[in-house]
Amino acid sequence: MTERPLPTPSHTIGPFYGHALPFPGGGEIAPRGHPDTITLHGHVLDGAGTPIPDALLEFWQAAPDGSLTGTPGSLRRDPSTGGFLGRNGVDFTGFGRVATDADGHYALRTLPPGNAGQPYISVCVFARGLTHHLFTRAYLADGTDPLLDALPAERRATLIAAEGANRTYRFDIRLQGEGETVFLEFQ
Repeated sequence: MTERPLPTPSHTIGPFYGHALPFPGGGEIAPRGHPDTITLHGHVLDGAGTPIPDALLEFWQAAPDGSLTGTPGSLRRDPSTGGFLGRNGVDFTGFGRVATDADGHYALRTLPPGNAGQPYISVCVFARGLTHHLFTRAYLADGTDPLLDALPAERRATLIAAEGANRTYRFDIRLQGEGETVFLEFQ
């Protein structure tokens, strides 16, 4: 008799990722005290506009100089205990992982991406009710970009972060319904 494999998070709906994937300082990509630090923040919302308190977001981005390699160090481990040691606070890794709080809010402190064309931060969304994660982009400015240019104006607007005071950008992610965020498919 062949044993049936146990379901994985992609097969079973539930916020399993919230127990092991978040790590302290996951939203602190910018080196401490860096003068060019920006904050990307917002809410993850369901189809009714209700905040989702147990979503997990991963962020990837180009460094300010446009490089895509990043510096290792987001998930440093203590060689003695094997536990989480934290970021070193100096190097820019280009990767962050943030859980939403009880109000469905997230915040990421990073440096402006230096990719060619319109600056953007790639976002991967894990949330209850999703059997597979979703990919999108948070553009920090509107302008000419192959992806943005291919979208109707109302859909395009779901990818543009609103610039606020003190180097902040607001980017809400709506999983479905009116104003649903544009999600990307990779093959």
